[in-house]
Amino acid sequence: MNHSQTLGTEPIGKLLRQQSIPASIGILVMSIYMIVDTIFVGRYVGALGIGAITIVLPITFLISSVGMAIGVGGGSVISRALGADREEHALHTFSNQIGMTFALALFFVLLGFQFMDEILILFGAKGDLLAPSRDYFGIILLGVPFLAWAMMSNNVIRAEGAPRMAMLVLLIPAVVNIILDPIFIIVLDWGLEGAAWATTISYIASALYSAVFFFSSKSELHPRFKYLIPKWSIVKEIASIGFVTLARQGAISLLAIVINNTLVGYGGEMAVSVYGVVNRVMLFANFPVLGITQGFVPIVGYNFGAEKWGRVRKSVRLAIRGATGIAIIIFLGIMIFAPQLVRLFTTDPELIEDAVPAMRWIFGATPLIAINLVGSGYFQAIGKVYPALFLTLSKQGFFLIPLVLLFPLIFGLNGVWYAFPVADLGAALVTYIWLQRALDRDCKGAQPSDQLEEPRVEYAGAKVESAPPGN
Repeated sequence: MNHSQTLGTEPIGKLLRQQSIPASIGILVMSIYMIVDTIFVGRYVGALGIGAITIVLPITFLISSVGMAIGVGGGSVISRALGADREEHALHTFSNQIGMTFALALFFVLLGFQFMDEILILFGAKGDLLAPSRDYFGIILLGVPFLAWAMMSNNVIRAEGAPRMAMLVLLIPAVVNIILDPIFIIVLDWGLEGAAWATTISYIASALYSAVFFFSSKSELHPRFKYLIPKWSIVKEIASIGFVTLARQGAISLLAIVINNTLVGYGGEMAVSVYGVVNRVMLFANFPVLGITQGFVPIVGYNFGAEKWGRVRKSVRLAIRGATGIAIIIFLGIMIFAPQLVRLFTTDPELIEDAVPAMRWIFGATPLIAINLVGSGYFQAIGKVYPALFLTLSKQGFFLIPLVLLFPLIFGLNGVWYAFPVADLGAALVTYIWLQRALDRDCKGAQPSDQLEEPRVEYAGAKVESAPPGN
């Protein structure tokens, strides 16, 4: 049995664990290396170094999110194709993803070099922040095409049903970066540029590993030259579904522009550094929730393609329950240990004093984030673009950005922090209503037996029905 076929036969709870735990570990380690990067820069370069990374990171991920978008869009197509036993369509989709990723990533990298200062200033690199941001960004741009490939391939590998291999795509750059950071920043005394080179080299290592995987016997999807020629119907489907991810990252980048410029206006460079610290903790703290939402997407996509409606509904239900439970634990940990977390990044008393209350406000509605993440992921998994796009943009685009612009007029700098929990609440309410209606419509044919559907198993030539699983 191929990896992908287990997505339609194994018990949902088991599959969700198999998919989510490696995804969570990968996100965790990737978050750790971003945190380690910030710790080294904060302690050996200073607050301006943290500010520079805070400026550059959303730009980098906006460009590389082209690869993520193509990966998510193509992964949705591949999951459903494999579920419907259309292997050739899956191979054609993957080969088209390769050409799209490199062509678009290189195009945006060239734009980045051509308009570097203009882009950095747009994202809030003003005053003393511009020079270090320029130094960091110029080196990071060299690794962005490799990061785009790694993000694309990570989603494809998970769509194949090989979550551990996908995890390694994220683990490798994290390990390489953690090893190189102290060497480049401290031993060689390269400072902020050392952090940039460590990150760029780590992106290259991740891309090389994933490329080797696709040419090995472990992968079901091997690049085929004859399928590299773009097929419009496939490109259109990849682009339409992937646009949701690109729009999400675009909204995050637009949010970064709004927040960074608002912070500079109300609190100066120090306020940008405060948000940089909290943002790193946010990436780290939410890793299990993000892992569950990533892990359930190929399960839903495969079973939707196989028309196993009960398994689709159960996947969504278990994903929301598990992610919400974990989010509550994260919330309690942040509320209790916020001062200790901030002190990991800096010894600056002013930065510590400002960052602790900001962190508690930003994480104030964390238990609700799972609903929005799982809901938007569900629509992407089944290839429904418009609801996925709407729900993806609901938090950043429809709630958070307007609130970040409005609340500081009333509450000053603290208004930026107050906007986060209010936005989480609004996005969760909208998603819950939309998702419930969609599940009632999409899975209306599901019978109780569908939810426990298991394959026929052969023993010594005799066919018997396997017992229903307990989950």
